[in-house]
Amino acid sequence: MKDTAILIWVHIHSDIDTVWEAYILPEHITQWNHANEEWHCSKASNDFQDWWEFHYIMAAKDESVEFDFCGTYTEIIPKKLISYTMWDGRKAEVEFQSESHCVNVLIEFEIEEENTAELQQQWWQAILNNFKDYVEDL
Repeated sequence: MKDTAILIWVHIHSDIDTVWEAYILPEHITQWNHANEEWHCSKASNDFQDWWEFHYIMAAKDESVEFDFCGTYTEIIPKKLISYTMWDGRKAEVEFQSESHCVNVLIEFEIEEENTAELQQQWWQAILNNFKDYVEDL
């Protein structure tokens, strides 16, 4: 990872199977993949089989703006690690550390130049916090 990478994480009270499925299955992704209540993930596709690609549509609920978040997986170790390259060339890595009845999820990602590093960290952390809440409510 570059020097311009940020690390975020959460500690989830759940088993690794539940955490893994909630992180990779589109029907779950659309439920938690947003930073605040004004946004949502209107569509998600995730291909771990053929092309190893993902494509999420992030949209304001008032339909004023939307953007694609997509990329290609570069490494997948089931229930342990997901590495990918985003459409703009930035890299990210998601690590799953399973403990007894808990899972730590750590994400390290390279920042983009359009928004401040602080804003990007807040945005990604908010999404990961939503993921934690969603999984713990399953």
